[in-house]
Amino acid sequence: MGLLTNRVERSEIRPGDHIYTWRAVFTYSHHGIFVGGSKVVHFTPERNRDSNNGTPSDSYDLVSSIPSSCSTFPDCGFRQPNSGVVLSCLDCFLGKGSLYSFEYGVTPSVFLAKVRGGTCTTATSDPPDAVIHRAMYLLQNGFGNYDVFQNNCEDFALYCKTGLLIVDKSGVGRSGQASSVIGAPLAAILSSPLKLLMPSPVGVATVTAGMYCMSRYATDIGVRTDVIKVAVEDLAVNLGWGDVTEEVAEKMMLLIDRLSDHEEVAGNNEASNKQVAR
Repeated sequence: MGLLTNRVERSEIRPGDHIYTWRAVFTYSHHGIFVGGSKVVHFTPERNRDSNNGTPSDSYDLVSSIPSSCSTFPDCGFRQPNSGVVLSCLDCFLGKGSLYSFEYGVTPSVFLAKVRGGTCTTATSDPPDAVIHRAMYLLQNGFGNYDVFQNNCEDFALYCKTGLLIVDKSGVGRSGQASSVIGAPLAAILSSPLKLLMPSPVGVATVTAGMYCMSRYATDIGVRTDVIKVAVEDLAVNLGWGDVTEEVAEKMMLLIDRLSDHEEVAGNNEASNKQVAR
């Protein structure tokens, strides 16, 4: 699967990494930012809290649903009211799926070789501290309304990693997964007139595949010209997500402290192991 995706072990991921897991036999993937301490911040559709039967307000909630309770981590599932940004433990984020790492700064040839979208980008990642800051800030303030084509879980993770936003909201978002869904039928439509010039099925298939790859590449945030760098604080102000209350700020500081303590202990253990090895 190396050519299509980048499967990793839990010991290989680091705070600030963009991770994802496949669902429904590789039908779609769910993305998030690993922030350390076995915790992941990710973006899901908001649940309709006014619904009497408790059903999700968006059918795509099934894509990224998480358990209502976690016996391992009491704060797993933490989210602000009316927000789709969630803090989950790694186990609940993965469900029964495997762990994959989203790749940044890949060459165009590698990008095109990975036929399935939503696995890599030519854009470069910001430092881990900046990535975690964005993820934790958006956990406090939200990330707007979930949209499967323009503002989904992959869009959230890509923004946390790069700080890039799409200027033109009328087209497809940053998500490579969404561009693949749109690109495949578009390539088939564009290549259909060529059947008159290329009676060979192999020739038509080759042209269709080429158009599909080019449509994917053209929508990658690393090459798009309609993206701008936006600070996460400015993002919240521009979209009117409101102020953070004192109570919420205290909760978030506790969460950050727990993550910091966990990473410090892990670092000390690693140092001790190296010392013993010597």
